[in-house]
Amino acid sequence: MALGCKIGPSILNSGLFDLEAECLWMLDSGSDDLYLNVMEGHFVPNFNFGHSVVESLQKHLGQDLFFDMHMMVSGPKQWVKSMAEVGVDQYIFHLEATENPGDLIKVIWANGMRAGFAVKPETTVQYLAPQASLQEMALVRTVEPGFGGQKFTEDMCAEALANMIVSISAIMRSEDPISVINLLRNAFSEAAQRCSLDQ
Repeated sequence: MALGCKIGPSILNSGLFDLEAECLWMLDSGSDDLYLNVMEGHFVPNFNFGHSVVESLQKHLGQDLFFDMHMMVSGPKQWVKSMAEVGVDQYIFHLEATENPGDLIKVIWANGMRAGFAVKPETTVQYLAPQASLQEMALVRTVEPGFGGQKFTEDMCAEALANMIVSISAIMRSEDPISVINLLRNAFSEAAQRCSLDQ
């Protein structure tokens, strides 16, 4: 098992006045990519940016950056094409929001993006099993989707050993994101080493 762990700060709690500067700050602090939460007010009771923001960030931050989209939306299939057109690299949708995840995965692939599944905290990881052969990434949420700043649910750590950590508030709201990113990397590395020794 690889002991590396990627860190992807979510820009959900970023200041929208100068979003480009906040994204650059996260990248300069050591984050591996940018993680964007998309909400349309139906799947979750909140609303924020869509593909136009991604297009703007692509122009200002460069094409080499990996854009990871967490689509907290109803009917996630309708957003695939527009996200692909603006350069999204990975499209993560909630299994709870679709009745045919296999079909949606194929549409995502056909539009040149990687595909990922997300599940809410009350949805067990066993729910992912039927789609295991298709998934490139599984996102196990530790808080309910829709709002940043929620308290971390510690018992969700037992659900899966992660190779990527996404933080909405801990990094973005910190005055020293470098230290927080390093703390997360070290905590994961220690946990992964303990897991390897136990096997």
